[in-house]
Amino acid sequence: MTKKNNVLRDRKTVKNVTGFMLSLAAGIFLSGFLVNRVSAAESPSISIDLNSGVADSGSSTLDLLFLLAFIALIPTFLMMLTCFTRLVISFAFLRNAMGVANSPPNQVVTGLALFLTIFIMFPVFSEIKTNAYDPYKAGTIQLEEALNEGQKPLKIFMLKQVYDEDLDMFLSLADAQGIVTEADYDSQEKLTELSIFIIAPAFITSELKRAFLIGFLIYIPFLIIDLVVSSTLMAMGMMMLPPAMISLPFKLMLFIVADGWNLLIESLIVSFN
Repeated sequence: MTKKNNVLRDRKTVKNVTGFMLSLAAGIFLSGFLVNRVSAAESPSISIDLNSGVADSGSSTLDLLFLLAFIALIPTFLMMLTCFTRLVISFAFLRNAMGVANSPPNQVVTGLALFLTIFIMFPVFSEIKTNAYDPYKAGTIQLEEALNEGQKPLKIFMLKQVYDEDLDMFLSLADAQGIVTEADYDSQEKLTELSIFIIAPAFITSELKRAFLIGFLIYIPFLIIDLVVSSTLMAMGMMMLPPAMISLPFKLMLFIVADGWNLLIESLIVSFN
């Protein structure tokens, strides 16, 4: 009898648990259904249609892709079409000439070059904003005209820094490819009509040349210190002592006494005038 009572009690327990689970599942289902109904009734539905109001959906999609690609290339344009290249390479040469591998670190060098780039390029950016962005925002000019007007101040800045032989080289290459006729651009006024795809590589090449020339001039005083220290150690018979360990404090002292940062930064900024 006891065993039979236990079996009946177990069956009753299972039945109660099963009923509770079914009731709980039904309650969850009903509450979710009611919440969805209330949400659908009270909140407006939101839908996004990229092709609404557009006659040519394929063209709009391509324009969107070109816009995203242009936004992705903005850091490259900022580095290569401004004075950033010359500045960051000059600071890298200074760090190597002094013999300090990671001081200042790369983040500091890049940040300094970036802020100096903004300082130097501020008149150009202001002119682009005045001639291109503000009229386009006001609706007085179209996008194509705004792009053309925005390129002119940047082209003028780059043409001031371009070596004639570099520009002639890319003009000759473009003439050989049938892109442009070199004879049509024999005056300074017409040079601004050149495509930016011709001016930009000539500008980058010229900036690399100037940056390496500045690096050579930076190396000279520190190289003299290295030679003097090496000769002194050789004369004293201390051939096993690394000369770089002894010359580094003298390089730092020379750079501090000569106010090297101000001299270098001022020279770099004046070189763009």
